[in-house]
Amino acid sequence: MGNAETILVIILASFLAILLLVAIIATVKIIQVLNHLKHISEKAEAIADKAESVGDFFSRAAGPMAIGNMLVNISEIVFKKKFKKKR
Repeated sequence: MGNAETILVIILASFLAILLLVAIIATVKIIQVLNHLKHISEKAEAIADKAESVGDFFSRAAGPMAIGNMLVNISEIVFKKKFKKKR
């Protein structure tokens, strides 16, 4: 092999080594980012589940709360009329 071919092989081998090193580093960083995104999505899913359970609780409690509010309103009306009659 001549001098030119030797230099060309060294240059190509150097670029290949640099390319492989950059590819390995990029792959590791992408995996780290994906793991971080997975963690974030798991937290978001847990928060959504909690919000859904709170919504279900309030939807189930809406009926009894409406009846309770109606009773409070009726009692307020009755007591106001009683106090007006006494005065």
